[in-house]
Amino acid sequence: MPPNNGMYLGIDVGSVTTKLAALDEEDRLVTSLYLRTQGRPIAMIQQGLKELATRLPAEAQIKGVGTTGSARYLAGVMVSADVVKNEISAQAVAAVHFVPDVQTVIEIGGQDSKMIMIRGGIVTDFGMNTVCAAGTGSFLDQQAQRLNMPIEDFSKEALQSKKSVRIAGRCTVFAESDMIHKQQMGHHIEDITYGLCQALVRNFLNNVGLGMEIRPPIVFQGGVAFNQGMVRAFEETLGTKVIVPPHHEVLGAIGVALLTHEEMAIRGNGTRFKGFTAAEANFRTSSFECKACPSVCEISQVFEEGKVLARWGGRCDLWESAGT
Repeated sequence: MPPNNGMYLGIDVGSVTTKLAALDEEDRLVTSLYLRTQGRPIAMIQQGLKELATRLPAEAQIKGVGTTGSARYLAGVMVSADVVKNEISAQAVAAVHFVPDVQTVIEIGGQDSKMIMIRGGIVTDFGMNTVCAAGTGSFLDQQAQRLNMPIEDFSKEALQSKKSVRIAGRCTVFAESDMIHKQQMGHHIEDITYGLCQALVRNFLNNVGLGMEIRPPIVFQGGVAFNQGMVRAFEETLGTKVIVPPHHEVLGAIGVALLTHEEMAIRGNGTRFKGFTAAEANFRTSSFECKACPSVCEISQVFEEGKVLARWGGRCDLWESAGT
């Protein structure tokens, strides 16, 4: 640990996983956590804070905290974050940090996926899938369950394939029936699993990547990048090497920590982070429909000890600053 013990925390809360990362003043990763959200984002954020506190050096000084992910506003309120950023910004910054000349970022998580175009270190275009499961990691999880196979074994099986089987995977329902049909025809399990990897790649490129100019270097991020069968399928389909960077599963958290470090250096003031005591606070969430206009927006709100900390979710800013 260098003499300057400043730390910058990044928290990335998604529907499937919650990631935390701590960087030092030199933007080196000190420690990280990868947790299953399990439909309980508040509990997982608090668990992550507890575990992170035990992993940091006793002399660590938190100089900034940032949040990202689908629950970034909730996480931001809970910890009094200094920075709240969308996933595109966080993933892009992390990709450039590890692969400076990256031009295409593929990020696939459990419930959504993204493709980001970067030119000269700047995001020029992006596409997202937050609706169809056939282009996300849950597609492979579901098929692995139907094969009665751990997802880790799924990856190993896919790598053994010598002749893949084409699976009609545009929809998870069709994929299941087609997979069963291929099993009944006597195809090898390794060829079926790799065929499912190829189906996910086709779905991703035909939906998220539609109309995108995919240029190398290509970086593959997110939890699905653990699956070497997916890496192989992308490389064969795109005809070029695909880079899986270090810590790919927590790059959203690393990215928002990098953005936080940058912004705190510009601001030159202290962090708003309320400390690791947030892990013990009593938080509660609820929502309601705003009737102020025909949009009827669903407004989310978070309470601490019965007091409203923040509300968000509207198309206008009527509730954004309503903290009481």
